[in-house]
Amino acid sequence: MCDQESGYIGVDIGGTNLRGALVRVNGEVLFRFRLKSAISNGADSFLERLTVEIGTLVEEASRYGLKVQGVGLGIPGLIGNDGTIHSSVNLRPLEGMNLSRLLSSRLQIPVVSANDANLIALGEVWAGAGQGMQSAVVITIGTGLGSGLILDGKLWTGAGGFAAEFGHLTVEPEGLPCPCGNRGCLEQYVSAAALSRYGGGRTPEELALLAQDGDPVACAAFDTIGYRLGTALAGLVNLLNLEGIIIGGGVSAGFDLFEPMLRKTIQQRTFPQIAEQVRLCRAALGDDAGLVGGALLAAGKKLGS
Repeated sequence: MCDQESGYIGVDIGGTNLRGALVRVNGEVLFRFRLKSAISNGADSFLERLTVEIGTLVEEASRYGLKVQGVGLGIPGLIGNDGTIHSSVNLRPLEGMNLSRLLSSRLQIPVVSANDANLIALGEVWAGAGQGMQSAVVITIGTGLGSGLILDGKLWTGAGGFAAEFGHLTVEPEGLPCPCGNRGCLEQYVSAAALSRYGGGRTPEELALLAQDGDPVACAAFDTIGYRLGTALAGLVNLLNLEGIIIGGGVSAGFDLFEPMLRKTIQQRTFPQIAEQVRLCRAALGDDAGLVGGALLAAGKKLGS
């Protein structure tokens, strides 16, 4: 009997939804599940439901002739290199836990975990808009601003696993208070809430429609997002000489509306030799990015291999 092909499972754990997928080693998504996180029911109930759903994917893998070799979890918040959940605002009952160890013991499969935005970065650079890049930052703009950093083909997590909290870069020292405890964090100025604030309280969707029709207030709101994000990214690009900047998340639906100001600001604030090398693009994988990235983390693959 021939050896079974390896497969991997990526899981995206959110405060509202819990999603998972069976993924081939080439990044192809074969089968998905999605359900409510229901974290308010407590950690034990959540862990039981997660174990059952992953077990279903393991069973499904055999239908595709695959043997699941690992699971990668994407969790919002500060996730240590050892998998410990140090802080997660929307998943408070899980704080202090190490889901990787608990699930690995239950499933008898290796389980690893990382910040969810980091896994989105892995997914986009492995199988999305950043294919072929060895260095890139992937920004997700939604309720907040998440980011993941790929350097030399590897996810950069820092000394403790907490690197790439770009959304909490201070851009206004005496600025708006942030739930993290700081003031003037970038995500207070680049997010869905910030866009609505710039646009007179309208939703991002409403503002996009208005901007497409040339409404000056809506156009100015997207320009402000581009200017604010571009100013911060220029410093990062000057520091790291990145190949790519990839923008995803809900607000990226208006990418074409803020991209001109974003590009202009980066060009104005970086060395010409650096600016001409960096590629700016919209993310390609949508909701699958974190699932694919989780599978890559579980596979332990180096990007490009």
